[in-house]
Amino acid sequence: MSYRIALNFEDGVTRFIDCNAGETVLDAAYRARINLPMNCSDGVCGTCKCHCESGDYDLGDDFIEEALSEDEANDGLILTCQMKPESDCVVSVPVPSTACKTDITGFEARLVEVLPLEEAAIELTLEASSGSRAPVFLPGQYVNIEVPGSGETRAYSFSSAPGLPRFSFLIKRVPGGVMGNYLDAAREGEQLKLTGPLGSFYLREPSRPILMLAGGTGLAPMLSMLDVLASTGCEVPVRLFYGASRDQDLVLLDRLEQLRTSLPDFEFLTSVSAPDSHHPRKGYVTDHLSPSVLNDGDVDVYLCGPPPMVDAVRGYLAANNLVPAGFHYEKFTQARTLAA
Repeated sequence: MSYRIALNFEDGVTRFIDCNAGETVLDAAYRARINLPMNCSDGVCGTCKCHCESGDYDLGDDFIEEALSEDEANDGLILTCQMKPESDCVVSVPVPSTACKTDITGFEARLVEVLPLEEAAIELTLEASSGSRAPVFLPGQYVNIEVPGSGETRAYSFSSAPGLPRFSFLIKRVPGGVMGNYLDAAREGEQLKLTGPLGSFYLREPSRPILMLAGGTGLAPMLSMLDVLASTGCEVPVRLFYGASRDQDLVLLDRLEQLRTSLPDFEFLTSVSAPDSHHPRKGYVTDHLSPSVLNDGDVDVYLCGPPPMVDAVRGYLAANNLVPAGFHYEKFTQARTLAA
C-alpha cells in the first residue's frame, strides 16, 4: 500500500510523491529525487519541520522536544524524517522548490473541445496525451498552458476535479487575446504543452463552514473544489457568492444547479455590478454578504477574482473587524495568475 503526498513549496510549485506504508515522507521524497530540508534525519535538529495541511499520519515518539514541541505538533507541524502517512496528505514545505533540487513538471495534453460560453468565456477541455497519466493537482490549483506558435504561456485554473482523464479550464474571452485567438481556430486533436500544477490556493480539509467568493472566471477553481467536496462527502455548509460585471459574464450556472443536488448543504447566489443589468440582484458580492455566512469569523473563506474584487473583499472584512479562521485568496490578471 502507498499514499500520495502533495508537497507544496513556498513558491507555489507542487510535486506529488508516493509514500509506502511505514515509510517516512523524507525517505519517499529522497526516492523521488526531491531533497527536502534535513540535517540529522533522526528527529533531533528540527530542520525538516513542515506543516501537514490535511491527512492522517503517525509521528511516533523518536524525536526530541527541541525539534518539535507538543504545541507545534498539535498545530499540525511535522518532521518529515518522522512522519509516516496513514492516508493521502498535503504537506506545506517552507522553502522554494529550487532549494530542494526540484522544479515545475511538464506534460502534454490533447485538445478535445472548445466550447464558447456566450461572448464572455470559453470552456476548454483537454485529455492526457497517449502515454501520459491524468494530471494530478490540488483542487483550486492552476497550470501554465503554452499558446502554440506564440512562444507565450497563460495561467488557468482547473475547473474540473483532479485525476480525471479529461480536464477543463474556464478562460475569459479577451478582445485580441493570444489564447482566445488561438482557440478560435484550434482543431480537435491538437497537442498543447502544460506545466504545473502551481499555486497555494487550494482546498483545505473542511472543518468549518465554507464561504466561496468568485468573480468572473474566478469561478473555475471553485468548481474544482465543489466537485471534490461533492464526491468526498462534505458535512459542513458551503456557500458561493458569484459576481460578474455583465449579465453574460455569469456562466456555467447549470453546473452550479447540478451541484445543489450532489452537495447536500450547498447554496449559491449571483450578482451583477453593471447599472444597466437585467439581473435581479445588482451590485458587488460584498453588497450581499450577511452576518450568517460569515459566522462571526468561524468560516473558511476562498476568494478568487480580479485584483479590485480581491482588494474590496479584504477591505470589507477589515472594515467589519472580521478575521476568518481560514482565508485563502488568489487574484488574477488577463495575462498571469498571482497566488497568495
